[in-house]
Amino acid sequence: MSGSGVAGSGSGVGVQGAVDGPSSRTAWRHPHLLDVDTLSRDELRTVLDLADTMADRRAADPPRPLAGRTVATLFAEPSTRTRVSFELAARALGGDPVSLDAESSSLAKGESLIDTVRTLEALGARMLVVRHARSGAPQLASEHFSGPVLNAGDGWHAHPSQALLDLYTLRQVLGAERLAGAKVCIVGDVLHSRVARSDIWALTCWGVDLWITGPAVFLRGFDAWARALPGDRKLTVTGDLVRGIEGAAAVMALRVQRERLEGAGAPSEAAYAARWGLTEERLARHAPDAIVMHPGPVNEGVELPPDVVAGPRSVITRQVANGVPVRMAAMALLAERVA
Repeated sequence: MSGSGVAGSGSGVGVQGAVDGPSSRTAWRHPHLLDVDTLSRDELRTVLDLADTMADRRAADPPRPLAGRTVATLFAEPSTRTRVSFELAARALGGDPVSLDAESSSLAKGESLIDTVRTLEALGARMLVVRHARSGAPQLASEHFSGPVLNAGDGWHAHPSQALLDLYTLRQVLGAERLAGAKVCIVGDVLHSRVARSDIWALTCWGVDLWITGPAVFLRGFDAWARALPGDRKLTVTGDLVRGIEGAAAVMALRVQRERLEGAGAPSEAAYAARWGLTEERLARHAPDAIVMHPGPVNEGVELPPDVVAGPRSVITRQVANGVPVRMAAMALLAERVA
């Protein structure tokens, strides 16, 4: 369950060179964004502060550290939010995004990921965004691509930019002071969730009192992970939904894929909704002040009923909107490595 340390370390590139703004709090030492497991709290703060700057400047004149550079987005899995926000972020930074759909590319004819990456670089790509069903694919791509690689989600392993935008949204809504030490609960299929894994690293690093809960079949192995975390990080695993959400400042529901329900001890869709669905009644009773989050897409009526998705607790659309400035910040921090 532990991270692979794949973010790597570089030569201590300063933030100021990537963008003129107040976020030069700490040097940026990572050549890629493959996970958040090696990011320090100061580095997380650097990304969030820079995202604030990017959000302010989107309506005006943002910095253009990718001007004249091609950014290739290689998505071997379906995506709407992540793909579009990366492309908008690249364009806002002056880059020229080029989207490669794996189903209509030579990957569908048997071309290897390595060959595809080399082809994209030969055609002028200087930054690469990769989503892949196989864990470790972005790491592999980074070993054969001379520029920065950003992981847009790989297998069950990691989704670093989603974790960053989740943390950004929490800080935005709750405030930085309240967030450190606040109770946040993640509910659902943690086992198969790359979002949950990256959120565990990012939120516990920030000082959040993080809880995860769901059907027992979806929590396998996480007790060991909780015990292995550094002593100053808080992660509690419980099969009791009420205990998990009680008094939480934020509750995040995870998408439960229908094909994983009603198998290997998992509940049926109806049983999941009845036992684990975050209804307004359940939230009002046990987490009355909680905001509700979801990485999307939502199975309405399963993880969350429609009235909660669209209700005053929900910050789901804010998460989506925050994806652009957060991904702008990540790309700007990596831009100094672009030839």
